[in-house]
Amino acid sequence: MPDFFDDLETREPQQREQDLFSALPGFLAQSISKAEGLAKWLQGVDPAKITSRQALATLPVLRKPDLMAMQAANPPFGGLADPDALRGNHVFMSPGPVWEPQGFGADPWQSARSLFAVGIRPGDIVHNAFSYHMTPGAFILDEGARALGCLVFPAGVGNTETQIEAAATLRPAAFAGTPDYLKVLLDKAEEMGRDLSSIKRALVSGGALFPSLRDEYAKRGVHVLQAFATADIGIIAYESADTNGQPHPGMILNENLIVEIVRPGTGDPVADGEVGEIVVTSLNPAYPLVRFGTGDMSAALEGRSPCGRTGTRIKGWMGRADQRTKVKGMFVDPKQIAAVVKRHKDVTRARLVVARDGDQDAMTLHVECAEGAKPDLDAVATSLSDLTKLKGKVVAAEIGSLPNDGKIIVDERDYDS
Repeated sequence: MPDFFDDLETREPQQREQDLFSALPGFLAQSISKAEGLAKWLQGVDPAKITSRQALATLPVLRKPDLMAMQAANPPFGGLADPDALRGNHVFMSPGPVWEPQGFGADPWQSARSLFAVGIRPGDIVHNAFSYHMTPGAFILDEGARALGCLVFPAGVGNTETQIEAAATLRPAAFAGTPDYLKVLLDKAEEMGRDLSSIKRALVSGGALFPSLRDEYAKRGVHVLQAFATADIGIIAYESADTNGQPHPGMILNENLIVEIVRPGTGDPVADGEVGEIVVTSLNPAYPLVRFGTGDMSAALEGRSPCGRTGTRIKGWMGRADQRTKVKGMFVDPKQIAAVVKRHKDVTRARLVVARDGDQDAMTLHVECAEGAKPDLDAVATSLSDLTKLKGKVVAAEIGSLPNDGKIIVDERDYDS
């Protein structure tokens, strides 16, 4: 059985860098000719001169607010998509809203190699519990698994007991979903007396895989690795492991991506090892995002992975450059919390705290109210659910008790335990 998905993974780093930057000028020229929004964004740029990281760093960083403004002015994609990619394909809507087109080919988000790194192989049945509703999360893994030669059960989110009955019948070898939902399935299956022991491998994303949870999965015979992905780019980095299933340090950057770590709020690359924002240039002709600022923080690791893959490694997800926070695989934005406040005239301020309740993410919205007001906290909770598509608890805070620090969303999850 081969150890690597393809020969790209074991190129000498210098060769990979040369290949990427040899392809970049032509890619930019073609993309500018087809995507009017990109041509406007990069107006005055000569693609032939963008042949190095230093030259790339002179281009502006396209951050989420820029992308949303472009899409609002020129819906749905802001003129950033190749029109040829929009025929006979999918379009997705992520929170924001942000619109994303599916790319060309059998594995447009490049997820197959991350599944391969977990040990998933052609012929395996994959139970895919990412959401198939509106956002591309499930399709990212679905397309990659089928390109790898797997049989995919599109389980989606919810209907836990039905999912368990399906898995007990299909006997899948692998699971794909958020880090905590696999535990929900396994625990409920034990309660129902159903056997899900066929699941030996899992690729999780959309949230943090806490060490304690990974250890629990290992004790239950499930080898779990994680991938870092965004709806706009696909799989950006993924974990590998030794022969005993122990993960190697860091996450390996995916192929066909140029990844920079920049100082938050700027486009200036930082030194290796320094924490900064992940900025990605994806050589995806269907949706050519150039210097796309993900808003996610990480740092480059020195040296190569012990697994033999030669791609640059990052430490993994290290928080957000902004306050957008991922909860149960979905981003919650400060604008959504502001919208909750606007719906309820008695509420003057709000602060969302994200924590852990056992092995699952939990949201609590702390609200300050006008003097003498008695707001309907259940109604506020309904608004929170309507606007974020996630359930959360709402509690009343004393007037003046919420810190005056500009933070609308606070992440109190401990990523080291």
